[in-house]
Amino acid sequence: MKGTLHRERRVGAAVQGLMPLLGLLPIIALTGTARAAEWEPDLDSEPHRYFQRTAVDRFSRRIPELASGRLPLDRSSERAFLKSLLRALDIPESSQLLVFSNTSLQLSLINPDNPRALYFSDDLYLGYVPGGKIEVATIDAELGAVFYIFDIPRSDSRVVVERARRCMNCHANEDTLKVPGLSVKSVAPGPGGGSLDTFHPGQSGHTQPLAERFGGWYVTGTGGFDGHWGNRMGRLYQGELSATPLEPGTRFSFERYPVATSDLLAHLLHEHQVGGVNRLIRAQYRFRELRHRNGGSVPQALPPDLETELADLLSYLLFAQEAPLPASGIPGNPAFREGFARNRKAVDGHSLKDLDLRTRLLRFRCSYLVHTPFFEGLDADLRRRILRDLDHALSPEQRNAASRHLSDSEAAVIRTILRATVPGFPNGSVGPV
Repeated sequence: MKGTLHRERRVGAAVQGLMPLLGLLPIIALTGTARAAEWEPDLDSEPHRYFQRTAVDRFSRRIPELASGRLPLDRSSERAFLKSLLRALDIPESSQLLVFSNTSLQLSLINPDNPRALYFSDDLYLGYVPGGKIEVATIDAELGAVFYIFDIPRSDSRVVVERARRCMNCHANEDTLKVPGLSVKSVAPGPGGGSLDTFHPGQSGHTQPLAERFGGWYVTGTGGFDGHWGNRMGRLYQGELSATPLEPGTRFSFERYPVATSDLLAHLLHEHQVGGVNRLIRAQYRFRELRHRNGGSVPQALPPDLETELADLLSYLLFAQEAPLPASGIPGNPAFREGFARNRKAVDGHSLKDLDLRTRLLRFRCSYLVHTPFFEGLDADLRRRILRDLDHALSPEQRNAASRHLSDSEAAVIRTILRATVPGFPNGSVGPV
């Protein structure tokens, strides 16, 4: 089975212009967002000093425990070590995503016969390649994405966790909005896992069309939906790109991994998180730089381009322009649905983690990222501005372009949840829920 003629012609034309570069473009996965504007931070200078500062996120704080052996982990096999590490870090096994395009620092090990696995929670991302190393991307409130890599220990050997500087070659560019962030690539993969073309470069998140997502990834739990580039191998012939099927589990054994899934719902929520995290990190860096240049305070009048970025952030948090789900909806792996909801914050039975899965991801369209430690640690003025903008957009009198897609009842429920669960939300409670 090949891709549609429309897809072949459009993608083929793109490939024809890129043919002199094929094989020379490194494609790195974990995840990207909207196209970056002109502003770009100097990561080595004040006030950022990305590599000089110590991260204080929950994974970084546990590195001494991991390195000293105080974190009890099963060393009987690679798979056993991975499963025990995921448990220790409170990352659901069911979040597993499998990518076979040549990505990450371990690209020489990754191909359709040996896919890389990615696991994630709301604020932590872990990569594993059979026969390779463990990679961790964690989200620190001050620094943004911070990257670590270490060998899977044998017997009683010590775990040596290295902060991976080389990751920044691909995790602080246009795909991450020029700040230390996450990058998800959708590519037309060649037979060996190399990339023949890239879809929507410099962009990612829940606004991207499903027809151009998941290229280079295995996808399960689709409910029969196949209108995407997952589970496909690209073939280039006479300047035209076509696609042939690549069934998950046929060229590799799921037994090498904790679970036998690469669930569509996990893919969709992972991409949502990447888009939101990168936008928030960029805003954090911009506010910190403004504060530094203004003697410790943020000026009342923000630069016009920053105002535009904050409007885009607001729209993103409220799922404006979310790509619609397939007409039949998606089932969602039950184990992942349970793992995703286990830190659910509810008010009157409603939560920002309640799933819809018929026409959209969430029943109440406001990002649950507002409940993460990363969001809590944002610059105080930035956080106050985001919460004020959310309050205005959700109020009956001040609805705007970011919230017009929400019904009055949905907006009211979201506002009630935010007031009860997010400290500092206007007229809200600061108590735990």
